[in-house]
Amino acid sequence: MLIKLTGGQVYDPASGIDGQVQDIYIQDGRIVDKSNGDFQVDKEYDLQGKVVMSGAIDMHTHIGGGKGNIARTLLPEDHRQDPVSRSDITRSGCGHAMPSTFVTGYRYAEMGYTAGFEPAVLPINARQAHMEMGDIPILDKGGYVMLGSDDYLLRMLTAKKDQKAINDYVAWTMNAAKAIGVKVVNPGGINAFKFNQRKLDLDEQNAHYGVTPRDILEVLATAVKELGVKHPLHVHGCNLGVPGNVQTTLDTIQGIGGLPMHLTHIQFHSYGTEGDMKFSSGAAQIAEAVNNNKNITIDVGQVLFGQTVTASGDSMRQHYNHKFASPNKWVVMDIECDAGCGVVPFKYKDQNFVNALQWAIGLETFLLVNDPWRIFLTTDHPNGAPFTSYPHLIRLLMDRSFRNEVLATIHPEAQKMTTLASITREYTLQEIAIMTRAGAAKLIGLKDRGGLSAGNWADITVYTDNTNRQTMFEKPDYVFKDGELVVVDGKVVHTKWGTTHVVQPDFDPSVETGLKDYFDRYLTMKLGNFKISDDEITEDGRGSITVHPLHI
Repeated sequence: MLIKLTGGQVYDPASGIDGQVQDIYIQDGRIVDKSNGDFQVDKEYDLQGKVVMSGAIDMHTHIGGGKGNIARTLLPEDHRQDPVSRSDITRSGCGHAMPSTFVTGYRYAEMGYTAGFEPAVLPINARQAHMEMGDIPILDKGGYVMLGSDDYLLRMLTAKKDQKAINDYVAWTMNAAKAIGVKVVNPGGINAFKFNQRKLDLDEQNAHYGVTPRDILEVLATAVKELGVKHPLHVHGCNLGVPGNVQTTLDTIQGIGGLPMHLTHIQFHSYGTEGDMKFSSGAAQIAEAVNNNKNITIDVGQVLFGQTVTASGDSMRQHYNHKFASPNKWVVMDIECDAGCGVVPFKYKDQNFVNALQWAIGLETFLLVNDPWRIFLTTDHPNGAPFTSYPHLIRLLMDRSFRNEVLATIHPEAQKMTTLASITREYTLQEIAIMTRAGAAKLIGLKDRGGLSAGNWADITVYTDNTNRQTMFEKPDYVFKDGELVVVDGKVVHTKWGTTHVVQPDFDPSVETGLKDYFDRYLTMKLGNFKISDDEITEDGRGSITVHPLHI
């Protein structure tokens, strides 16, 4: 079947197309070139006056793993929000801050998203994370496996193992957990918390291993690069949410020695100590550092006002934050001594000085970083806000007048501590397409997503142009996933199953000799059970595995 999308205004940064009117053809799930020759169109959509982009990609969203289920259990009141009743097309579900799996797929698709990546897959819990993501319809999925506080790696660093041995361990773990990237959360800090340390700065030693966060970042960033993994080491840095942490973040950028590194939810790591409240914005310093260091990419982790839940592997920081829980209930737990999990409900308030300034810091960062290919639109769902708030965030970035209207309503002292009102930049549609499509695909290493050129999978979103960008991005006219129409007028009309994106870096099989002994002695799971097979992801017919090439 040949489908023709006629006369749309196309924004495809991957191909250098910025608002040009052109036709797109879809056949067998992919975009095809039909510029020459005779052919028979089976179905045509008239898109004159419409805006056409590839399907959006959320490169950092917590949609799989134990923390999500803990959050759902902790917040039954959240289940009453945004219910979906079962129909011939959709399954029932519910939830706002941490929606159930089916609702997650529906809500993303209804905004024009066709892929989402879980940024914190615990290796020992990877099977559950993939099963949960496998229950999300429509979206492609993938995960970044979490290392950096694992006992085995810290023992290797203490024993001064060479980089090749570390590379083999990282590659083995990525294969075992079916990952497309590597994530570090508070490097070494989750482990240090188990030894009763309550903070761990960049050059501070873990009390038990004598290893610093800088040591961990250097060896893991080197491993990711030498293994040929496209996505840089994905770093949740030290001292999340701590006033003054901007200096730690700047030191982290300078201290990585030019290695590729992605700093995630950077808004939470951009705080100074100026002013009467001893809390200020470091966004200008962070943006300058990002602009000057081409090896660094970031996503923002924008705070937006309202009720949500914070869910993180950073048990050190979540334990500290439990005193701010709203409603007043929380969970911090340990998982197999290699990671942690903290779930703390939170309500961001526009009349709270700190929350209001957090909101402004994120927007300052978006607007002061020059290169949209190196900054990405996230709320660290659900930590800064649920992903369903993205259309509102896009309007804030694209409409200065609206942004300043909202700014005028927040805590007066926070208004005085931000330069937001003086920033004139407004994002363009092409820049939004870069941040949420082409740039995200390039960063993750998706070879045939994020663009509209021939050969790409036909993940396509069509919007009605509207000066109110929130209205525009809330309700696409059409969404195609792998060439199949799944959304019409902002509502799901068809469901299907996406693929799971992975990489498979090579490793020396002898690495398993030491790992088997370690598993037998210290862990409750055997080495063979730790490794996920391909058929565990694909056996029920709900998806496939797409292996992406390495970049060596």
